[in-house]
Amino acid sequence: MLREDEAALICDLAETYHIYDYRKLPPILVSTLAFGLRDNSRIKMRLNDLPVPPDMVLMASMVDRLGLLVWMKTKDAAKGRNRPKSILDGMLKNQRPVNGFKSGDDFNAARQRLIQKEGGANGN
Repeated sequence: MLREDEAALICDLAETYHIYDYRKLPPILVSTLAFGLRDNSRIKMRLNDLPVPPDMVLMASMVDRLGLLVWMKTKDAAKGRNRPKSILDGMLKNQRPVNGFKSGDDFNAARQRLIQKEGGANGN
């Protein structure tokens, strides 16, 4: 956590436990307290690449699904037009894209490229 974002961890420790100088405490205590931070703490959101708190992600997902269910009952849905925009996609638009594979062969080819790339970088 310290390597990822020390400032976020300091803010979280100060806000949650009123600890303003973690260096004065035993490292095992600081690690225990850091582990006990809530999932919506700055450092845990940073470690999980979440730009918004996890409960907001869940709520946006629920609204998206409800909107999609309502839309599916319309004439527009039958013609495949005016699909509602995803609130969740808007919230997570700066996130890393998820890689998908169409088949096992596609996956194996991508895996082999990565293995060869790493082998070349390591001098093997």
